[in-house]
Amino acid sequence: MGDVARLAGVSHQTVSRVLNEPQAVRPATRERVEAAIAALGYRRNPAARSLVTRRSEVLGVVSFDTALYGPASTLAAIEGAAREAGYFVSIASLPTLTSASVSEAVERLLAQSVEGVVVIAPQQEAAAAVRDLPADVALVTVEGDAVDGRSAVSVDQAEGARLVVEHLLDLGHPTVHHVAGPRHWYETAGRVRGWRTALEAAGRPVPPPLQGDWTARSGYEAVLGLDLDGVTALFVANDQMALGALRALHERGVEVPGRVSVAGFDDVPEAAFFIPPLTTVRQDFGQVGRRSIRLLLERIRGEGGPTASLVPAELLVRESTAPPP
Repeated sequence: MGDVARLAGVSHQTVSRVLNEPQAVRPATRERVEAAIAALGYRRNPAARSLVTRRSEVLGVVSFDTALYGPASTLAAIEGAAREAGYFVSIASLPTLTSASVSEAVERLLAQSVEGVVVIAPQQEAAAAVRDLPADVALVTVEGDAVDGRSAVSVDQAEGARLVVEHLLDLGHPTVHHVAGPRHWYETAGRVRGWRTALEAAGRPVPPPLQGDWTARSGYEAVLGLDLDGVTALFVANDQMALGALRALHERGVEVPGRVSVAGFDDVPEAAFFIPPLTTVRQDFGQVGRRSIRLLLERIRGEGGPTASLVPAELLVRESTAPPP
């Protein structure tokens, strides 16, 4: 900064203002300083800056290595929201979410002087690991239930499932069968709860749910072996499994939605291009990212207490659902 100041003919303080509050510097002066920065190839030293400010301006994120649409979109949204707030992100991506791996990842991030940590914890074991972390760590969980003393952000999974089931019942279907996600996932439990609650509230039969694992193959296999007698509506717990369900119905000669209506969850980018275009539930991942970063920064500043924040889900009705035959 001293070299930049000498070349631009300004004080060290003026260079600092250009870097931190450029709007407070006259345009002509700012242009001289910026030209000197470019000529010298000046780059800020984050380590030196953190020694002065006692702030690293880095947040940690614990996620797991997955191509699943929901967790991957959540991670991208958190990173984008942190960037908008002026923070860099250090990501610890784990092959599996276990109590030991989550604890180790958080400790590794804290050793890098991150100011706070977001843990994407869609599985129950990850939430158990968060519960065991020191209480003084500024931390927010995402996609899971609230852990004692921690703030949490998630999409209202049960509400999204309820919207799907009520839509299908309003079309005249006597009940709605369900292909659920894998056990021990909070999204699975929330979507099953919303599906069951909506059927019970309407006084309709609650069929035994089928089990999937989020993959298209599992949706295909579940529906390929399903006794379709009396089945007119399927709520599938994510769009990938719904894609497999659509193929299974096609191979069995079952028209969608003429014979069976199918709805999914997530609104993956391809959902509108399925055959037929898929009725599904959209999750606002951008809102999840912004809320999680806001709550984490509040925790870092010591403002407020633990908060459980639910982001509303949105039903998108397309051509894969219709009245029963």
